Amino acid sequence: MIPDSQTNTLYIADCLPKKHPKFFMDFEAVLKKCGITFQLLPYTKDIWAVDYMPVQVTADKFVQFVYNPDYLQSRKWLKTIPDVESICNSIRLNRIKSNIVLDGGNVIKTTDKVIMCDKIFLENPNYSRRQLSDKLKELFEIDKLFFVPQQPKDFTGHADGMVRFLDNNTVIINDYSKEKPEFQRAFKIALDTAGLDYIEIPYNPYGNKTNGQANGIYINFLQMQNTVIVPTFGIREDDIAIRQFEQLFRGQQIATIDSNEVANNGGILNCITWNILTT
Repeated sequence: MIPDSQTNTLYIADCLPKKHPKFFMDFEAVLKKCGITFQLLPYTKDIWAVDYMPVQVTADKFVQFVYNPDYLQSRKWLKTIPDVESICNSIRLNRIKSNIVLDGGNVIKTTDKVIMCDKIFLENPNYSRRQLSDKLKELFEIDKLFFVPQQPKDFTGHADGMVRFLDNNTVIINDYSKEKPEFQRAFKIALDTAGLDYIEIPYNPYGNKTNGQANGIYINFLQMQNTVIVPTFGIREDDIAIRQFEQLFRGQQIATIDSNEVANNGGILNCITWNILTT
C-alpha cells in the first residue's frame, strides 16, 4: 500500500472553489507556502474527493470501488454522487474495478496494513464477513486488515475521522474520553487486538449544532511527503493539537488552516483531497 506520507501529487474537486471560494483561496495559499502544487478533478459534484476516487495500492495499481453511500440516497443528495468513470478517464487513470461498496475515507493505510470502520459489512450484505475481508486483502495486497467499530452518531462510518497511522505500528486516535464507555472499550480493544500502539490527540466536536458537522476533529488532517497540514477551528484545543503534531511529526513541515467552513458540511482536509504517489 502507498501511505499518505509517501504521496507527492494532490488533486482537489473542481467544485471546491465554486462552493467554498474563501476557504479554497486560503487553502491554495497554504499549499503554495508548503510547496505543494495541485490539480482540479473535473466533473465533480461534491467536494469530498477522497471518498469517490480510487484507492492507490502500488505506484501503478488503483482500485475503484462503488461509491454509493447509504447516507446519500435521498433525492437531495443523490445528485451529489459524481460520475467517477468520467473523472478518472479525464485524468487517464487506469483502474481495477470492484463491486464492493466502499468510500475512500474509510481506508486508512500504511505499507502493510489497512484499518477500516466495520460499517463496510452493512454496506455489502452480499458478502459474508470472511468473504469481504479476504477480497479486500487480495485487492489491497496485504495480510493485515483490521476493523474498528463505527462511532455512535457518525452516519458516514469513515475511519479517517477516527484513526490515522503515525508509523507501521502506531496510530493516532481521537481522545474519546467523553464518548460512551462501551464505544471507548470496543474501539481500544480493536486496536489492541490489531497489535497497534496508539496516541490520543484532542477531539472536541461537542459544540457543534448537528452530528453532520466535523468541527473540532483534528485527525482529519492532510499528510503528504514531509508535510502535514492540520485543521484548526478557533477553539482552545487548536494550540494543544498543533504542539502535539509538531512533536509527533518532528522534522516535517507543519502548517495549519482554519477549516470551519468545510467542517460545517461534515468533512475536513483528508476528505477534500485525493493525494497519490506518481513517479
